[in-house]
Amino acid sequence: MTLDDTDRRLLSLLAENGRLSLKELAAATALSSPSVAERLRKLEERGVIDGFTIDVNARTLGYTLQAIVRVRPMPGQLHIVERLIQEMPQCVECDKVTGDDCFIARLHLRSMEELDTLLDGIAERAQTNTSIVKSTPVKRRLPAFLP
Repeated sequence: MTLDDTDRRLLSLLAENGRLSLKELAAATALSSPSVAERLRKLEERGVIDGFTIDVNARTLGYTLQAIVRVRPMPGQLHIVERLIQEMPQCVECDKVTGDDCFIARLHLRSMEELDTLLDGIAERAQTNTSIVKSTPVKRRLPAFLP
């Protein structure tokens, strides 16, 4: 699937500020508002844009800790552990990966005690290895194919 320069520019602008209006996007790309709307609709239809979202600062809501947890289910427990991870409201992201571990989960937490409680809930079914996030020097961003 190929993107032209205008599509890449629209995606880049929206990634930077998802609240830009069609009028603002049109001005930044030298298109009309209806043309921008049509391009965005086509990008959604093609699956390039999955949706529009907001970025919430979890710290302001009391989630002062982030943890990256590598999870290795015990034999025969893979699907159960996957379901348990999916049901954790503190888990904001989880990847199923190759290698020694099966899952890498990112958790937002209010305390170390909350982390212990969550890990205790899967301890009989999986081994875990946890790292506390000190900072995020590279926040989630678009791949390098966009300007």
